[in-house]
Parts: sequence; structure tokens; C-alpha cells
Amino acid sequence: MPPHPSSRVQMAREALAGRLREIRKDAGISGRELAVRCGWSESKSSRIENARTPPSDADIEAWCRACAADDQSADLIAANRQSADAHVQWRRLQRSGLRRLQESTGDLYRQTKMFRTYVSDVIPGFLQTPGYATALLSSIAQFRGTPDDVSAAVAARMRRNEVLGNGARRFSFVLEESVLRYRLCGAETMAAQLGHLLGVMNLQNVAVGILPLAAQRTVWPMPTFTIFDDTRVHADTLDAAATLTQPSQVELYSRAFERLSHGAVRGAAARSLITDALASLD
Repeated sequence: MPPHPSSRVQMAREALAGRLREIRKDAGISGRELAVRCGWSESKSSRIENARTPPSDADIEAWCRACAADDQSADLIAANRQSADAHVQWRRLQRSGLRRLQESTGDLYRQTKMFRTYVSDVIPGFLQTPGYATALLSSIAQFRGTPDDVSAAVAARMRRNEVLGNGARRFSFVLEESVLRYRLCGAETMAAQLGHLLGVMNLQNVAVGILPLAAQRTVWPMPTFTIFDDTRVHADTLDAAATLTQPSQVELYSRAFERLSHGAVRGAAARSLITDALASLD
């Protein structure tokens, strides 16, 4: 099989192949012995180890079982799946614009019971007003050169965000204080956005914490991410929105969110930071 057209996916495949090779070597068995234990040809073991053939879930389970490393199979299967998922998301963003990207997460949003979101750059999508979302998505579309479907994308985001009003779901947000002051839109639009943020803080199923600029940090600022229940993480970078499903990855981001949340102020102290940001717009 030739290299995957996406360098990101190919790198993920090669990393997975490298981990499988290390597991075999740690078990002290040859590729031939592995093939015998798994009940397939030696050439198949070689193709998998050299990233020429992507393994199936069953292949990974058999490989780990043959090497007495069953405890690693869940992480490896998740890594194998998420590399393809990440590529699909990137392709959609490039070819289909921003509306379909908003709609593609609708089912996930409806299925999730607990959302945990940390943001270091913008107001969380869940909490955006139409005006703020329009300014933000317009800048993204212009920067990335995607089709101009911002109005439809904003409408899709607002429909998606209706999940916020479902009292059966819980939301926990941690924002860097700088997010309140970044000028991604005009003063009037930003004032409406900050006012909306103050209103959302009254919802019983929503918790908002803000990390003050002057606070001593135990966790450094990092890219924005959202944890869906305890099963999935979306972590944003400049070139892609990575989907992480390996249990060890979800645990790592959960630990980071817990520490970030511990340093955030809430209630009256958080409201004070927001009203200070509002006052600075004058």
C-alpha cells in the first residue's frame, strides 16, 4: 500500500506500527513467531510493522494477545481509528466550508452528558453570540480560504448550541482572562458577548471559571480543548482539530482540566473580571 495522501495520517500509521514493533520486541519473539501465534502469514506481520498495511481492530487485539500485552490494545485501537477520523475532519473543513463542520458534531453534542471545555484564545463556541460567532468564523474562513458560508455556519452553531439549555447535561468552562479582552470583533459586539457570558453564568447546569492573568500557575496555558464525557477529546491546533479517543489521552486532558479548573476564580470574582473587561471597551 502506498503512503497515505495525508502526511498527518501517514505519520500516525507509522507511529502505530512502531509501537506494535516495540511490543513484539519487548515480548522477545520474532516476526515469524508472532505470525504463528496470530494465525497469519509472516509477510502480514512485516507489512503491519512497516506501516504498509493498516491493521484492523482484530489484528491489534491478536498482536497484543500474542505478546501478552492485552492491556495496551485499547489505546492502540483508538489510535488506529482516530488517525482516519482526523483526516476526514480536515478534508471537510477544506472542501465543504464551515457549515458542515458545525453540523458534523451535532450528534456528538446531543449524546454527551458532561462537557468540559478549556479555552485560551476565544469565547467557547457553546457561549458565543451570533455576532461574535460571525466575526470569528469570518476571520477563520478568510484565513483558511474556505468557501464563504459563514451565515449558514453561524446558524448551524446556534442550533448546535441549543444543547446548552438541556438541564440534563452539565457544562464546565475554564477561560483564560485574556479571552475576555481579545478584540476579535467591534466594541458593541464584544459588549453583547460579555453580557451574554454574564447571563449564562446564571444557568444551573453551567459552571464558568476564569483564570486571572495575575494568578500563579500550576498548569501552563495550552491550546483549546473540549472533553466529551470521559471518552473523547477535541483539541484545536492551527491546522486541524484533533480527535483523541485513546483512554490514556482522555485521562491526560482530564487531569489538565482539573488542575486548570482548580486555579480558576468563580462567582463574584469571575463576574468582576468580566465587568472589568466590559468597562475597558469604553
